Amino acid sequence: MRILEQGASNLQGGGEGAAEAVGTLMLAMSTLLYRSGRRQDAMEKLKATQQVAPSAAFRVAAWEALMGLRMEAGQDVSSSMSPNDSVDLSVKDEEIKWSDQDHLKFRVDAIKGLSALLNGEIDTAQTLFGGPKDSFAGVGNNQTENAVLTYGEYLHCTGDFPLATQMYEKVLEAASTEDTSGNLLAAGNMAPEEVSLGATCSYGQLLSQSGKFGEAEDYLTRALQKAEEQFGSNHPKVGIVLTCVARMYKLKAKSEGSSSIMVQEGLYRKALEVLKAPAINSEDTRSQVDLRDIISLARGEYAELLLIQSNRKAEGERMKEWAQDAWKNRRLTLAQALEFSELSKPTVVDTRIGRVI
Repeated sequence: MRILEQGASNLQGGGEGAAEAVGTLMLAMSTLLYRSGRRQDAMEKLKATQQVAPSAAFRVAAWEALMGLRMEAGQDVSSSMSPNDSVDLSVKDEEIKWSDQDHLKFRVDAIKGLSALLNGEIDTAQTLFGGPKDSFAGVGNNQTENAVLTYGEYLHCTGDFPLATQMYEKVLEAASTEDTSGNLLAAGNMAPEEVSLGATCSYGQLLSQSGKFGEAEDYLTRALQKAEEQFGSNHPKVGIVLTCVARMYKLKAKSEGSSSIMVQEGLYRKALEVLKAPAINSEDTRSQVDLRDIISLARGEYAELLLIQSNRKAEGERMKEWAQDAWKNRRLTLAQALEFSELSKPTVVDTRIGRVI
């Protein structure tokens, strides 16, 4: 971090090329802060990056990451927000234009669409994602993979599995062939490795909801390996993926008319441990729990396993009550999120922001 800060300081006032280098270093610093658990500091760094952005591409990248961290933190986000909202134009008096560049507008609209989904505004999301389909054909170019992943998740949660599959596969293909050594303008939980992890996990969820359990297990295992390699075995991202793996086993057991209670219970217990879920009887305010969506979902699933065991019903009831009280999703009730058969409202766990959409 000190090296990056010193580099940015040395480059200040050095002309156009230096301004872009400073912007790149600031994006890198925000990612480093986020990875070290300093999310609020990362957000402040992204706000500063927006202010000094030398071009529309830098401002959009900083805003995209800032919105992603706000979503992860459970803060209110609106589909009407814009990359210029946080910029003090009295300091930087020109308004950088991003809306006349299709690939940047696509990235902005994708974040707005994701905000709309989190707010339960399906019509607004449909409007934002309803643009020309050739916008999505350029994945692998102009750094739009993150937006294509978000579009894929929109299609997924609205039931268009075939087109969602195409989007996920496009992102994964691009991730496997693209050099991400430093030429991509992205940061925080919207960085390329986060997009690759997110697409792998979301595709695994779609495959499990389609009854393709062998392929689903393969992709979710890959997602778990990516999470552990990138963040460490005890990072909350690992807990998010473990929750998805457990849900896949639940659906598989239901489809086969079998039971995998021990496997599922082991996965949910491990997921909740890694997610650092507060104790059921703790004094923590449930609305303030980090990754509340995922912890509520995992506890709701775990409670269902306990409730079918006569000697553990009381424990299951307490866990179910906790999950219901903590669940604040605006698109789905907890019961809908737990019920796989309602294909009109499939659930998608987004590993980037740790939310259920």
